[in-house]
Amino acid sequence: EGEAVRRCTNSLECPAQRLEWLKHFVSRDAFDIEGLGARQIDQFVSLGWVERPADIFRLAAKRDELATLDGYGETSIRNLLAAIEARRDIAFERFIFALGIRQVGQATARLLALHYDRPEAMLAAVGPDADPEATTAELTAIDQVGDSMAADLIGFFANASNFAAVEDLLAQLSVIPPERPAENSPVSGKTIVFTGTLAGMSRAEAKARAEQLGAKVSGSVSAKTSYLVAGADAGSKARKAAELGVTVLSEDDWLAMIDG
Repeated sequence: EGEAVRRCTNSLECPAQRLEWLKHFVSRDAFDIEGLGARQIDQFVSLGWVERPADIFRLAAKRDELATLDGYGETSIRNLLAAIEARRDIAFERFIFALGIRQVGQATARLLALHYDRPEAMLAAVGPDADPEATTAELTAIDQVGDSMAADLIGFFANASNFAAVEDLLAQLSVIPPERPAENSPVSGKTIVFTGTLAGMSRAEAKARAEQLGAKVSGSVSAKTSYLVAGADAGSKARKAAELGVTVLSEDDWLAMIDG
């Protein structure tokens, strides 16, 4: 769940793949820049304004050219550029997920962010000058990272154009280190699944809160699931939890547990 779009490691060297990569970069769970979606990326790429992610943060230099495009008045230009500026501060896990590395979804991006803490440490560990054997050993020691995922990570950063694009992007940003999960919460180390419609929070908010408390959030129910938090219209996941003997909590039960 939340896996990055599958694409070759040479994504910046292939125009079609580069376009999809840029669309993933601005998507909701990545940089989520208001007013900059797939349609705008198509347009800016076709105009030659955006070739790599860092170019998005240089669009202020195109203010006059933007004003010549249909649909771009002074207010919309100002709002777009302000939204881009607001994303110069970005959480490390969002930064990793936005890179669109094969197999690296949101959950893995957070694990990598927690392991490396800052992008410079990650690039030193997995960059083109790193020892692939040592890097593989380090990556596979991270929870939920196997040989295949490690190979995709190493392959992505071994590509010179990808690595240069990431360094260029970092020069435009201030990356925020991950918030360390609590170690003494009642759900620390537990595996949680959310299903159905929650009344008091979005699924994304519930997931973020659980992770801050040290829980692992999964998208599917298994024998390893500690708790299923079921909102309205829980459906098949609730039935599977019952079959497996997994404890099912209502939203109120969950809030009572984590708020103590």
